[in-house]
Amino acid sequence: MGLESVRAHLASAAPELSILELDEETATVALAAKAHGVEPGRIAKTLAFSTGQGAVLIVARGDARIDNRKIKATFGGRPKMLDGETVEKLTGHPVGGVCPFGLASDIPVYLDQTLNDFDEILPAAGDIHAAVRLTSARLAALTGGRWVDVCQPVL
Repeated sequence: MGLESVRAHLASAAPELSILELDEETATVALAAKAHGVEPGRIAKTLAFSTGQGAVLIVARGDARIDNRKIKATFGGRPKMLDGETVEKLTGHPVGGVCPFGLASDIPVYLDQTLNDFDEILPAAGDIHAAVRLTSARLAALTGGRWVDVCQPVL
């Protein structure tokens, strides 16, 4: 799965978007920001949690932190971050390349409102060397993601 499932998903849902494949590894926010020449906030990190309703993906700006109080209020209880093996099984993407496109299973996607701080963001594209550049509105349209407020304000 991984990059190929993202490639297939975007080819049918958003053929105008190009996957940016780099030689450098982009598995962390810092590495991705450096490789793409952008500030860390523009990297859209995808985090996977287990909630009372099952697994969910939360996409947030790269330099944002999850706010425990807000996430509990949003999901009714304390979500737990999923381990890498479980994340890869659910998404089909390796850790460092997890994104909300071309998923192996039907996982609800939530987009933290901090993504709207930028005109363009870069989520991974199913591989530790790949990303896609798009607006947060386009990300929401492609993923069916629901907007939430679960991150601490970025100072």
